[in-house]
Amino acid sequence: MPLRKYRYSYLIRPLFVLIDILIIIGVVFYISDPEFFNPYFLTYIILFWLIIAFNTNFYQVFRFTKTFRVFKLLFIQFALFFLGYFTYFGVFKEGVVVHNQLLVLSTIIGSISLFKLISFYTLKKYRLSGKNYRRIVIIGYDDTSKRVIELFNKKSSLGYRFIGFFSDKYYKKEAYLGKLNDSFNYILTNNIDQIYCTLSNLNRDDVKEFTKFAARNNIIIKLIPDSNELYSKSLGAEYYDNLLVLNVKKLPFEILDNRYIKRTFDIIFSFLIIILVMSWLTPLLWIIVKLESKGPLFFKQEREGKEGEQFVCYKFRSMKINNLSDKIHATKNDARVTRSGFFLRKTSIDELPQFFNVLKGEMSVVGPRPHMSSLSLAYQKEIDSYVQRFSVKPGITGLAQVSGYRGEVRKKSDIKNRIRLDIFYIENWSFLLDIKIIIQTILNVFKGEEKAY
Repeated sequence: MPLRKYRYSYLIRPLFVLIDILIIIGVVFYISDPEFFNPYFLTYIILFWLIIAFNTNFYQVFRFTKTFRVFKLLFIQFALFFLGYFTYFGVFKEGVVVHNQLLVLSTIIGSISLFKLISFYTLKKYRLSGKNYRRIVIIGYDDTSKRVIELFNKKSSLGYRFIGFFSDKYYKKEAYLGKLNDSFNYILTNNIDQIYCTLSNLNRDDVKEFTKFAARNNIIIKLIPDSNELYSKSLGAEYYDNLLVLNVKKLPFEILDNRYIKRTFDIIFSFLIIILVMSWLTPLLWIIVKLESKGPLFFKQEREGKEGEQFVCYKFRSMKINNLSDKIHATKNDARVTRSGFFLRKTSIDELPQFFNVLKGEMSVVGPRPHMSSLSLAYQKEIDSYVQRFSVKPGITGLAQVSGYRGEVRKKSDIKNRIRLDIFYIENWSFLLDIKIIIQTILNVFKGEEKAY
């Protein structure tokens, strides 16, 4: 999926989160009693702040968001933070009278509220000056799309620049850019950021085609509805003044916050495994593997990662050195597998070095398993939806693996079911799903798996 160039807006939200955290730390440092400026109290209130913010969508403020919603977000966030803040003293400092904590909390609330409102209006003013705008085109032309065009031209503070519209019906207007089929090339060559589709002018196949085109090229697509129609729950409603626009909801990994959460967990979890397990296990395995067969401790193999890019995947070597390791999977009673290798594969210990791949950003703890290039090419020819796996990083474990689809592919249905579960994971990801898969993986290690050979 290509990246949009010259766009730094994705940094705004993480920057706001960082500034809010720094405000909380700064207020505690300067106003609170010195005994509370410690890692335990700071970790508690920062984590509590982030958990509330994630659940209240505190940082989900867009260019079309109204001022009333900003005040509503502030009220909900601080009402919950107030309760959580003083819960700390009730649970951990019971009976201790802390005289200035109300002042500390009031200063945090005032400072963050002031910063949020100033940044909200500063961004509007910045967009009003013609900066940080989004280039948009409209597909189809009717009375509703005319109102959308009028709104974008009238309210520059929203930060949208209307470029023109496409319609199979010819219009003698300066904004008319051509027929629907002309739009695809125009959108790509003119760096268009968002597409607005007029549903009254498009049929179901047209909408599906534009949705796929937008997803493939990392372009935001929105739908301008016909007020007489009812729409799926998979579409989110947005209001630009009194105009209703339908937003095509993103897949979980298309949402930046979800990618941050997953990457943060990957780094922390991998670091703990490497320090607590691999630090002592690696020297021990080096002795065992070396005594049984000649060759290195680590086995390296090129696999296909996100967007189909090649990377070197690490494993503890479980086979004798052979010429078939890059061509075929291990099979039952495979003569290439050593005695220690059988144990490593049965317990999945051979996969542990892949936590280094996770730290490098090439893999994730949970995701579709990476395949060898030779096998991947064959699977792509057999299964149309196979390439959807490339939209996310491959994982050390995955939904397909804990569901019994791992190891050797004996028949076509094996790989089809594996891909079906991989795509389900991509479309329905949640942090809790990752935790469930990790727990199930650990349980499977202890009870043993039939296909782990």
